[in-house]
Amino acid sequence: MDTFHLTRKEMAELLLALKGWNDKKPLKILQEGWLRSTNNSINDGSTINTLVSTYLPPIFDKILKETQIDIGLSLNEIVALGNQIENTNFSATAVQNWVKRDMKEMIVSPQKGKKYSLEQTALLFLIEDLKSSLDFESIRRLLKLIINDPEDNEDDLINPIHLYATYSSLFDELNWRGTDFGEKLNLHTVATMEKIIEAKAKDIVDGYANIHQQQREAIKNIIVIATLSVYTAYYQMLAKRYLKAALFAQNIEESYQE
Repeated sequence: MDTFHLTRKEMAELLLALKGWNDKKPLKILQEGWLRSTNNSINDGSTINTLVSTYLPPIFDKILKETQIDIGLSLNEIVALGNQIENTNFSATAVQNWVKRDMKEMIVSPQKGKKYSLEQTALLFLIEDLKSSLDFESIRRLLKLIINDPEDNEDDLINPIHLYATYSSLFDELNWRGTDFGEKLNLHTVATMEKIIEAKAKDIVDGYANIHQQQREAIKNIIVIATLSVYTAYYQMLAKRYLKAALFAQNIEESYQE
C-alpha cells in the first residue's frame, strides 16, 4: 500500500490536535499532508475516502478512530508514528533502550495507564532529533533546563508538545522547499544560518510571558539546538544516500569487469 510521510511541523500539528490544542482535526492535518506529498489537490477528484483507503498507514488509521482527546500511545505505536515523520528512522529496540536506560529519568514510566502520554511522545521525537548531534548525557542535561519534574507536565518551562511544535515550525519555515526565502537561505554559510535561527528563536521566546530572562534563554537555546540537530540529521541522511549510490555504482562497475 502506498503511504506518505508528514513533515515535523505536520506531526506537531497532529500531536496538538490529539491533545485538543489545535483547531484542525487530525483528519484535516493528514489530508493536507497527503495532498502536499502527492502534489494533488481536492479539485483533482481526490477524496478523503481515497486518503483513508489507499494511502493511510495503520497508525494513522488507528488515530482517526480515536474518539477521546489526550490519548495514550504504546511504545510500538510511538515508533510507528515516529516513522511517519519524513527522513526519520525510529527503531523499536532503540526506543526501548531510551525509556528503560538511556533516558529513563526524563521519560519516566507511562503516564496514561500502561501507555505513554502525548508529552512523552513529543519528548521521544525530540530525543530522536537531538541524538543526531548530542550524546545522551548532553540531552539529559539540556532537557533538565526546561523540565522541572518529569512526572508533572504542569511545571515545565515549556510543554514538550509546544517545544516540538516550535522548533518544527521554525525548521519548516527555514527549510528550502522552493520558496524565495529558502533559496536565499540555501546560499548562506552555516554561520549565517545559525544567526538566522538564533534570531528567530529569540523572537519566539520574547513573546513568552511570566518567565524570567534566564528561562527564556534556556528555551531559546534548546530551540536553536533542536533546529540545528534536524539539519544535521538531514545532511547525514544525504551523505548516506551518496554512499549507497557510490557503492552501488562500484558494484556495477566490478560486475562488468568480471
